Amino acid sequence: MATRNAAPSVYKLPPLILHPFADSASPGKLMQGSRASLMLQGLLPNDEFSLAQLQELLVEGKVCEIRMLYYVGKDLLRWLDQCVEVTKDAEVAPAEEYDHRSFAEFLIGETPDDVTEKLKAWGVQDYRAIFSRAIGLNSILAVAPEREHLADEFIRSYHYYTDQLYLAWRNLQSYNPIPRGTLTFELYASAEYSRILEKQWTEAEE
Repeated sequence: MATRNAAPSVYKLPPLILHPFADSASPGKLMQGSRASLMLQGLLPNDEFSLAQLQELLVEGKVCEIRMLYYVGKDLLRWLDQCVEVTKDAEVAPAEEYDHRSFAEFLIGETPDDVTEKLKAWGVQDYRAIFSRAIGLNSILAVAPEREHLADEFIRSYHYYTDQLYLAWRNLQSYNPIPRGTLTFELYASAEYSRILEKQWTEAEE
């Protein structure tokens, strides 16, 4: 019977590549939603919008956030698929059998320090919540939702709902946890990764 070869002490996973996920209107809607929230709380003066208008601006901003989470989740699920696939290789696989939930929990709870620092440099502080909510949202949606597809109650409290969706997805089946320091990976924005590939191809042709 074939046996697994011993894995290196730190095994390198495929890179996690995050693509742009906002359309041209999203930044403006996000800003308006943030301002509307502050106005509703009385933290900013308001002499131009009615209460109903502020509430609609807030909802539109949150819909943009939900759609952005969805697209982040698509990238994360693609990466989870890649991690499961490459670690099935008998020549390189870690000793443990890891599945999608193993890698998701590793990404969220045991993030390598250099990845954490890069996320912070991008201005992403609460990446654990973003990643878990993005995966949770993708566990129930097959396409990015439009405003008319979402109930106002969900939109206003989507943080709570998506937190619970991730926990439900994670707990649906058992998984092997991945010890910190045994795996690593690199994080790239899609444009950054494209430049790296282009440089490698150019050097290979010379």
